[in-house]
Amino acid sequence: MKEKGLSLGDRVSVVKREGDRRIRYEGIVMPPYELSPGETLTIKLDNGYNVGVRIELIESVEVIEKARPGEEVAFKEVLPRKEGLPGVTILGTGGTIASKIDYKTGAVHAAFTAEELARAVPEIFEIANITPKLLMNIMSEDMKPDYWKRMAHEAAKALNAGEDGVVIAHGTDTLAYSAAALSFMLRDLEKPVIFVGSQRSSDRPSSDSAMNLICSVRMATADFGEVAIVMHGETSDTYCLAHRGTKARKMHTSRRDAFRSINDVPIARVWPKGEIEFLRKDYRKRGEREVWVDDRMEPRVGLLKVVPGISSELIDFFVDRGYRGLVIEGTGLGHTPNDIIPAIERATEEGMAVCMTSQCLYGRVNLNVYSTGRRLLKAGVIPCEDMLPETAYVKLMWVLGHTDDPKEVREMMLTNYAGEITPYTRFDTYLR
Repeated sequence: MKEKGLSLGDRVSVVKREGDRRIRYEGIVMPPYELSPGETLTIKLDNGYNVGVRIELIESVEVIEKARPGEEVAFKEVLPRKEGLPGVTILGTGGTIASKIDYKTGAVHAAFTAEELARAVPEIFEIANITPKLLMNIMSEDMKPDYWKRMAHEAAKALNAGEDGVVIAHGTDTLAYSAAALSFMLRDLEKPVIFVGSQRSSDRPSSDSAMNLICSVRMATADFGEVAIVMHGETSDTYCLAHRGTKARKMHTSRRDAFRSINDVPIARVWPKGEIEFLRKDYRKRGEREVWVDDRMEPRVGLLKVVPGISSELIDFFVDRGYRGLVIEGTGLGHTPNDIIPAIERATEEGMAVCMTSQCLYGRVNLNVYSTGRRLLKAGVIPCEDMLPETAYVKLMWVLGHTDDPKEVREMMLTNYAGEITPYTRFDTYLR
């Protein structure tokens, strides 16, 4: 830029050589991207897209109009919009879908804004008019309950302002927690709120981020009105699956088809070209009610996994620290060692809500089969049917945000609010 006398905001004509061809670009000189190594000239074209031209390929640069001296140049994104397309807001929170590799260290870190994420996948502008907004730029291990509330309010705000759907770009490791939280918080929801992530950063050849984002935008414009997770349905780039927000879990550390519906059937197959095949009939369709946010959450809730030799001191710890709820990942049908049941009984007597799930994941809790289960029932434990442990954990936080009464807590935990409980165990939902 110094050699050619260019300044940010100049309107320029750039000719690039590409083999025997000459390609001309005209637009405004932009600042380099955050991760740009400085070897490209970035130009904003009149259609709103940015193009990066490698310096060594530039044959000529002509300044058409200089930026006025002292004038502040605004670089607010002008994203392409088409009349008649539905409107979709993309809320960026970070995660691998909004990450790049630092090739000096090999580490992956959050780097994209929501605008950059939208620009990186231009196909979505043929599906909807996109409004991107960056809420936070964190990896999913840094997600917190307060951020769930922020996402819920921003999603509701966008939908009530007339948007047809919302897509939330999120890291995959804790995505299921956030999807479950918004499933309970967004009341009277009748438009799609779609969580999407990526197993591999967007600048890797094997990245799944582009197809996941395309499919999520398609689902956000569908005749559908729930919270869902949209991710690769198989390892190849064939289709994505839409999973109910309270019934999905990340089941593999690195595969592109890591997410599975547990004890349930996915809502739909979503092809990037546009076809959506609904796999079930009991989903909420699109409506016009105004969504509202019920974000009363009790943070003092624990999640504890039963292991051989587990000490009752762990139960005592939660009681003594003033925790109001505890979700236990029990063995099998929902069991704990008999020698910690007195500590559980003490917890419930002191007002703590203790809920039982199974670390088996598939199947459902049944505390009536064995004597241990019946002792747990007598101790006041609430069996959580076929809820995933993380879903039960989030739900208990939400329930305890509404009531202290043990009877009401039990009743609410066993009420199906967002598809978190299936009425019976289906044979065909077991992952093989």
